[in-house]
Amino acid sequence: MRPIATVSVLHPLPPALGRLHELAHNLLWTWEPRIRECLRAVDPERWHGSNHNPTELFSGLDPERLGHLASSDEFLGLYNRALETLDTYCNGSGWYREQRPEQIEPERYAYFSAEFGLHESVPLYSGGLGVLAGDHIKAASDLELPLVAVCLFYQMGYFHQRLTVDGRQLESYRINDPIELQLEEVTNREGQPVTITLDMPRGTVVARLWQRTVGRVPLVLIDTNVADNAVPEYRDIADYLYGGDQETRIMQEIVLGIGGMRALRAMGIEPTVVHCNEGHSAFLLLERIRMTMSEGGMSFEEAAELVAAGAVFTTHTPVPAGNDAFPPALVETYFRDYWPQLGLSREQFLGLGRVNPANQEELFSMTVLALRLTSGRNGVSALHAEVSRSMWKEMWRGLPVSDVPITGVTNGVHTETWIADPMRSLFERCVGADWNRHLVAGTSDGSFTDGIGTLPDADLWETKCSLREALINDVHRRLEDRQDDWYLRSRQGRALDTILDPNALTIGFARRFATYKRATLLFRDPERALRLFTDPERPLQLLLAGKAHPRDAEGKKFVQAVIGFIREHNLEGRIIFVEDYDMAVARRLVQGCDVWLNTPRRPMEASGTSGMKAAINGALNLSVLDGWFPEAWDGTNGFTIGGGEEFNSEDIQDEHDSRALYRVLEEEVIPAFFDRDEAGVPNRWVAMMKRSIATITPQYSSNRMVAEYARRFYFPASDRFRRLRAEGGGRTRALVAWRRRVRERWDAVRVTAAAEVGTTMDAGQSVSLHAQVELGSLSPNDVQVQAYYGTLDSEGMIANGRSAQLVLSEVNGSVASYTGTATLNHPGRVGITVRVLPSHPDLADPLATGLIRWARS
Repeated sequence: MRPIATVSVLHPLPPALGRLHELAHNLLWTWEPRIRECLRAVDPERWHGSNHNPTELFSGLDPERLGHLASSDEFLGLYNRALETLDTYCNGSGWYREQRPEQIEPERYAYFSAEFGLHESVPLYSGGLGVLAGDHIKAASDLELPLVAVCLFYQMGYFHQRLTVDGRQLESYRINDPIELQLEEVTNREGQPVTITLDMPRGTVVARLWQRTVGRVPLVLIDTNVADNAVPEYRDIADYLYGGDQETRIMQEIVLGIGGMRALRAMGIEPTVVHCNEGHSAFLLLERIRMTMSEGGMSFEEAAELVAAGAVFTTHTPVPAGNDAFPPALVETYFRDYWPQLGLSREQFLGLGRVNPANQEELFSMTVLALRLTSGRNGVSALHAEVSRSMWKEMWRGLPVSDVPITGVTNGVHTETWIADPMRSLFERCVGADWNRHLVAGTSDGSFTDGIGTLPDADLWETKCSLREALINDVHRRLEDRQDDWYLRSRQGRALDTILDPNALTIGFARRFATYKRATLLFRDPERALRLFTDPERPLQLLLAGKAHPRDAEGKKFVQAVIGFIREHNLEGRIIFVEDYDMAVARRLVQGCDVWLNTPRRPMEASGTSGMKAAINGALNLSVLDGWFPEAWDGTNGFTIGGGEEFNSEDIQDEHDSRALYRVLEEEVIPAFFDRDEAGVPNRWVAMMKRSIATITPQYSSNRMVAEYARRFYFPASDRFRRLRAEGGGRTRALVAWRRRVRERWDAVRVTAAAEVGTTMDAGQSVSLHAQVELGSLSPNDVQVQAYYGTLDSEGMIANGRSAQLVLSEVNGSVASYTGTATLNHPGRVGITVRVLPSHPDLADPLATGLIRWARS
C-alpha cells in the first residue's frame, strides 16, 4: 500500500546536542572538515553506509547512542568546534563587502541552472554542468555574494548505472524524498506553503517550493509533484533530469525559467541580476520582461532593454546540436497565450529564438534567446569563447569574429570540496591556515605558489602514495559489495588482492561517456596498449568511470568497448571500470590517481574541470590541448597529447592523437614516474607535482572564477540595472528612444580615413590616423570612432584585431573629423582601418547593437 505522505521520525536530541540537526542541514559540512568530522563521529559505520547522508545517519540512531554522545567529552569537543565553525562562517564578513563597501541599496544575484551537484547525498545533478553549478554557489557563499540559486526538484533525478557481464549499461532510478534530502518547504508568514502557478495547454500547473542552505546561499527547488495538479503528466514534469521527449523538456524549461522567476517573487526576492547557466533557464528573461512591462508600464522594447542590462548568460556547448532548440509548432502550443502579454505577434516571438528572425523554418533556440536578451555573455574557457564567437557570429553580421560579444570566463573548481584531507593538512603546513584566501585573485600575491615550493619532496610523495592506497581500498570495497558481478566472475576468477597495485602508476579517466571524449583512445592500438599494461617492471593501471546518456547508443558502445578490451586481454587486475559514477566516485578518483587523462576531440571540450580537481591533489594532467588546459599548461606542470593540431577527418584526428598519447606515455610519463632516488622518491615527478599544484590550484579555483564573474558581470550589471530602473525607468525609455533614433539614421553614416605608414615599421612604433565621418542627422555624441588593427590572415583580413579610440578634432556641419594613433606591437603583416560605433553612456556594449560602419579606402 503506497502512503499518502512520508515523514522521518527521529529521537529527540539531548539538550547538550540541540543544534546537531542544524549542522547537518547546512551543506557547509560538505567542504568544512570540522563539521564533517563531527557528523562522521556520530556513527562512523552508519555514516559510511548512508552515502554520507545525514538524514539516514540520524534516522537509525537510538536514545542510548545519543545519550552516549551527549556525555562524551571527546564528541562534545568535536560538536562545539563544529558549531563555532558554522557560526563564524555564517556570521562573518567576506570578500564581497570589501569589493562593494558603499552599497546602500541592497542587490541580489539569482543563479539559474537545470542541475546542481553539491554532494552525492543530494542527487540533483547528472555531471559536469551540475557540479560546476554546485561549485559556483559554494564559492559565492565563501565570497559572501548576495546570491540565490534556482533549480527544479527532480523526483527521480539522474539514473544509477550498472553493467552486465558483457558491458551493457543498465539504468535504474530511485525516488528522491525531500525529507531524506533535508529540504525545508518554503512557507509564508502564516506558516502556509508558498506555491506558484503556470498556465499550460491542458490547464494550470501548481508547484510548491523547497529550500536547502548551502553555506550562506539559499538553493530554491521547484516541485510540480503536488496533488493540486489535476493533469497527471503535470505532476511528472520534473521526474527525470534530462529525460523524456522535447515536450517534457520545454515544460521543464518553462517551470525552471518562468516558474523560477515567479518563485523568487513569491518569496519576496527581487534580483538585480539574473544569471542563466546554459540556455535551459532562458525563459526567465521573457518572464522578467513580462513582469517589468506589467508593473512599469513599459513597452516590450523598453522592458527588454532593462532586463538585458541586468542579465548574464553562460554557454557551455561548443557544438550547435548540443543547444536546446524547439520546433515552432511546439513553441506555439505552449506560448500562444503568453506572447500577447509581451505585446508581440507570433512571428516576433519566434524571432527572439532565431539567428535569422525572418526564417520561418528555423527552430527556436534557447541559446539564441539567451544571447539576444542578455548584456553579459561568456563561454567557459578562452578557446571555448573563441569557438562560441564563430558559432554565433551570424547574430552580429558585420562584426569581425573576434569582436562578437561573447567573452570567456574559464571555469574553476571549489578547492575545499575536492581536496583530500591529507593534502589540506600539507597546504596548511606550508602555506598557512588561511591558504584558501589566496585562491580568490589567482596567483597575484605569490603566497600560495611560494608555500608549495617549500613542501619536502618526501612528504608530498608519501601523502600521494597514501591517497592512491585509499583509492584502491575504496575500489576493493565497491567490488566486494557486488560479489556477483563481472570483475569477480572473470575467466581468471580474480581475487581482490590481485586487482590493482598500490605501487603502480595509476591513471584516472572519469567523465560523461560522450563519443567526442574518446574514452577508447588509449586502446586504439591494442598491441601497444597491452605492452603498457603488462610491463612487470613499470606497472601501469587505469581506473575509468562514467555514464552514457540513456539515449546515447554510441556512448553505450564505448562503455562496452572498454569492458570488451579488458576481458579480451585478461586485464581485470589492471583496468577497472568503476560503476555508477557520482561525486563520491569522482572525489576518490581525483584524490588518488597519479595521472588524469583527458582525450576530447579538439575543440569540442568547452572547458572540463575534473583535471583541475586532480591537480589540487597532486595528480599530473595528461591532456589534449582543449578546453581549459591550453591556458594552464606551461611545459612544466603536466603533459600534452599532441600540440593542438586539428584535422578535418575524425579518423585521422584519432589516429594522430592516439599515437601522440602512446608516445608521451612511453617516453615521458612512465620514465619520470619510475625514476626514483635512493629513498624511493621520484624527485623529477614530485617537482612537476609541485609545479602543477602551485600554478593550477589558485588560478582554477571557483573562488577565482566567481570573483571574476562578480567583477566583470554581476557588479556592473547590477549598477546598470538599478540606474536604468531608477525614476520609473526614465533612463531606460531614453536609451530605447536613442537606440531607435540611431538605428533609423545609421544608413547615412559614412567614413573615410587615412593612415600615415611606411612600407615597414619597427614593433612598438605608432601610426597616425585621420578620419572624416559623415554623420547625417546624428550628433558626434551619438558615435565613437576607433582605429582597428591587427595581423593579416591568409585571406588578407585583419584577424584578432585591437581597437584604439580616435579623438574628435573638428565638426563642420554634418562632417566630424577625428585623429589618433595606433601602436603596432606585434611583428608581421599588419592591417589598419577605422570604424564607427554607436555611443551612449547607458549602452552596455556598443558592439552588441549590430551597428557598425567601416572606413572606405
